[in-house]
Amino acid sequence: MIQSSRIEIKSPKEIQRMSAAGKLLRAVFLELEKAIQPGITTGELDQLARRLIEDAGAIPAFLGYQGYPATLCTSVNEEIVHGIPGRRVLRMGDIVAIDCGLILGGFYADSAYTYPVGDVTPVAARLIEVTRCALNAGINEMRPDNRLGTLSAAIQKVVEDAGFSVVREYTGHGIGRALHEPPQVLNFGTPGTGLRLRPGMVFAIEPMVNVGTWKTRVLDDDWTVVTADGSLSAHFEHTVAVTENGPLVLTA
Repeated sequence: MIQSSRIEIKSPKEIQRMSAAGKLLRAVFLELEKAIQPGITTGELDQLARRLIEDAGAIPAFLGYQGYPATLCTSVNEEIVHGIPGRRVLRMGDIVAIDCGLILGGFYADSAYTYPVGDVTPVAARLIEVTRCALNAGINEMRPDNRLGTLSAAIQKVVEDAGFSVVREYTGHGIGRALHEPPQVLNFGTPGTGLRLRPGMVFAIEPMVNVGTWKTRVLDDDWTVVTADGSLSAHFEHTVAVTENGPLVLTA
């Protein structure tokens, strides 16, 4: 939860430190990607991520955050976000969204990717690609003097032009010395409205896209968010800074 309305402007030195955190997080994802195969459990992926982060001298950002019990969020198929790793076995044809954050040098990095587990249906493959493209569309709008609503609208257009829906109850956010800073970064909006972007702003942009309805519900574990109609969902996220020269993806 975002606690304050004040938007922190990061200095070039602070963005450099956030970039170091982002590069480490990207290295963790590269190892996770290699491990995602039919037969592995989400709990095994979580153990791998925690070991990689701690061995590099960083801190898992999600573990213990507001009581969350794991290093990763592992959301499978109709799960949108905040899926808790455990004994669930990934099977051929599943898709799994991995969300992970870490703290290095006092700064956070946050990122998410959705992966196919072996061969997946054409609809699942298209969902993953559209969600990735929606993220990129939002990132491309992170330029000085642009408006936050323009970024949000760009994400929404890619998703809805593909016939999918964008989740509305869960959003991106500012990020820096805290995991969740202002502002909220919606995945739907109106061009030319909202906050004017300035160099030094850093956001975690994270479209969550459903094949069916945008509506959601939360499971009995009080964490796992699923699609209300049981349709597939995908999630991508990058930590991105606004610079004088445009967007700088810190987790790429």
